[in-house]
Formats: sequence, structure tokens, C-alpha cells
Amino acid sequence: MNLIIDPALKRSFPAIEVKKAEIKGIKVKKKSDSLEKLKMKIIDEVKKEYALEDLKDTPLIRSYRDFYWRIGIDPTKIRPSSEALIRRILQGKDIPNINTCVDAYNLVSIKANVSIGVFDMDKMLGDLILRSADEGEKFIGIGMDELKQLKGNEIVVADDEKIIAIYPYRDSDETKVTLKTKNIVILICGVPGIRTNILKEAMDLTIEYITCFCKT
Repeated sequence: MNLIIDPALKRSFPAIEVKKAEIKGIKVKKKSDSLEKLKMKIIDEVKKEYALEDLKDTPLIRSYRDFYWRIGIDPTKIRPSSEALIRRILQGKDIPNINTCVDAYNLVSIKANVSIGVFDMDKMLGDLILRSADEGEKFIGIGMDELKQLKGNEIVVADDEKIIAIYPYRDSDETKVTLKTKNIVILICGVPGIRTNILKEAMDLTIEYITCFCKT
């Protein structure tokens, strides 16, 4: 499965970059004691490293916020995933427990300050393309109650038949990782201002964590 960036989108955002990888044969569980221990360690690190009032100006989070404004998303209402997770920790809230795959890559998002999408490969068809949405296209994301009709100013990831994500902040409900997922596609969602090596390091850590906590 290849990932293509639409040339028209690349002209609008020449610095945009996405890292993609696949992992086959994983076993997703509801919970893992070792993963929970790692989560507590990372929560402690976050509390020492960040202050809530300064979080939005952390360089990588600022890059995502600036990108959100450029594509018509208000990051004070819909926050970049890493910022949203770190804010929860600093506000004394729990990080949601979804499953060992989702929980693992959420921890990478917290550590690396990048947005990550992981999708059930067996629910996708053909190659992937990062492109601008067409006005009127429909999408239902994780946690949404009904189909959303897109305005056409969104950036999306699509396979040969459907949109699998509004980039870089909401993944499709249809292709989300569940306890039945066996094969996955990982996207490290870069935006202008984030260097290639940061995306690569985030990908390496994502693969490490998912492989460790979703062993067969």
C-alpha cells in the first residue's frame, strides 16, 4: 500500500511530509499491565516538563496550531492530538484507555509532540492519497454520531473508495483499530515546520511500542 501526496496539495504546502509504515500480525488487547506502568512513567515526565499556560507555545505543538489555522481549524477548539493529551495530564485527568495499540501510539504522541494515525489495513482498499477534500464528500470520524459533509477546505487521507482521516486530527470510525485488528497502517502526520528526523524518530518509537505491547 503506497501513500501519495497530491501534487496540487504539495504546491500549496511544499514542506508537508508524512511517514508511513505497516505492521502485520499484531494482537490487540484491551489492556496491558506493562503498558500501564509505562503510561504512569510518561505522565510523571509530562508533569515535570510542561506547564499548562506555556504548552501551546511548545515548538512542535505551535507548528500544528499554525497549520490548523491555515486550513480553517480553530486549534483553541479542536486541539492537536499531542496537545490535547498533554493538557489532560496537566489538568489531572486520565488518559483514556482504548486498547493496547491505540494507547501505545498515544504515548508516542505525548513523548514526540506529533500527530499519529493508525488504521486497520484490512478495512482499506488500494493505495492512500493525501489531498484536499471535495465539497460534499462525506466522512464519519471516531466519536461522531453522524456523517459529516465536508466543505472542501479540509485536507484528507483517502483510499480508493473512502476518506479514512481528516488530516491531521480525526481518523475514520470505519478503519479504527479494534480488538479484532490484525494488520495496521501507521501514518506520522507531519506539517510545515516539523523536520524529517522528528517524524522518523516518532515512527521508530511507534513501531517499537506497538510491536512490544501488541505481541501475538
